[in-house]
Amino acid sequence: MSDSDPTEPTELTESLTRQGVRIVAGWATNASNLVYAKAMPVARTAAFVTAGAGMSPVYNGYSLDASIQLTPFYDAVGDLRLRLVPEAVRVLPGGLAAGPTCAVTQEGEPDPTEPRGILARTVARLEGAGLSPLVGHELEFVLVAPDGSALPAGSWTPYGLSAIADRSRLIGEIVEAAAAAGLGVEQVHAEYGAHQLELSLAPQSPVEAADSVILLKTVIGIVTRAHGLAASFSPVPFAGLVGNGAHQHVSLASAGANLFGDEAASGSDSLTVRGGHAIAGILDGLMGAQAVLTGSVLSGLRLQPGMWSGATVCWGTENREAAVRYLAPGPANPHGANVEVKLVDPSANPYLASAVILGLALDGIERTLLLPPETTFDVGQLDSEDRAATGLHLVHTDHVAILDAFTGSVAERVLGEQAAAALLAVRRREGEVFGDLDPSDVADRLRLAWTI
Repeated sequence: MSDSDPTEPTELTESLTRQGVRIVAGWATNASNLVYAKAMPVARTAAFVTAGAGMSPVYNGYSLDASIQLTPFYDAVGDLRLRLVPEAVRVLPGGLAAGPTCAVTQEGEPDPTEPRGILARTVARLEGAGLSPLVGHELEFVLVAPDGSALPAGSWTPYGLSAIADRSRLIGEIVEAAAAAGLGVEQVHAEYGAHQLELSLAPQSPVEAADSVILLKTVIGIVTRAHGLAASFSPVPFAGLVGNGAHQHVSLASAGANLFGDEAASGSDSLTVRGGHAIAGILDGLMGAQAVLTGSVLSGLRLQPGMWSGATVCWGTENREAAVRYLAPGPANPHGANVEVKLVDPSANPYLASAVILGLALDGIERTLLLPPETTFDVGQLDSEDRAATGLHLVHTDHVAILDAFTGSVAERVLGEQAAAALLAVRRREGEVFGDLDPSDVADRLRLAWTI
């Protein structure tokens, strides 16, 4: 690196200091989608990059009830180093800078359980097959009181201008802080539920896109606290009401051509053959991937027909009830054709979720899976008899069934043995602790579990 490279550790330290940064935090995530961090004074940024900060490997087994779930691959013995990734550090409000870390052993070997590393290796597999993926994330959250209690319903209008006007100062501060951190927030709107907002991020390479999710959640946390509020990223903040999604938009290119969109055609006819294989792979492996995409004890409550949660295993052009929504190329879609995987909720680790979605797409391409017929009608209106007549089926909603379907799946292979064991350990613990409780009690206890 040259002396002027801002990602070189010494240069990074000086740059952050000039920008008023006092503390640098490096985060690590686990299969529960809990976000942990070590922080250092800005003067020690270079050491954070080169030597890292110590972390017990058992953080991979931290569950939502604050217990530690061990696997055969980690226990109280041993140490990992969380090395700050210098090029991904961003300046946030309040004299704070933050970025992802790379978890390595004391000998410098990558931790095979680390979600960010799993996504990076999955992307490398796609690139080895001549594919260039992009991912764009949507973040939905519900504003609540700092203790997690509900705000007065007021006159919230779904998708309404009144809701945007009412929260314009908060939204403006989030967007401003996000822009200062280099995050591409492209759209904000009031969602269907009371006090529910959605922010959409521009597509990026998959690892950087998942980094942006953590950064934007952090920004949202900082700004909402300053307004005397909190943001719930629970899949089901309040039982019986609208849930939060974490939809991912995915595109694949080969030799510069978008597999999901031949510009010479229109609608679903623009799909290339390999693009069809990719969608088929996602659909074929979707239920086996639910432990990653919708694996929390609350997730099944959200997966209902008529709720736009992608509860029916099918695909369709602009079909918001389908598990995979296809967005065709054209002037209304400036980023190009892509598919939206609607099943994902905010309890899913964004690195692992992207790794699994991309892994399923690659599996479909490698096995040349046949794309099922397009579903062109609203499957959310079907009763069970009509659904059976169409040959369509719903995803799993039972927590035990979701976890059982993971064993032997493509998703399990994408994660690898050690990360798969950690995932099942923490998610099964959720079932043991919360599975027999009333859904309202579970929603109450976990409302702020995924808040940063």
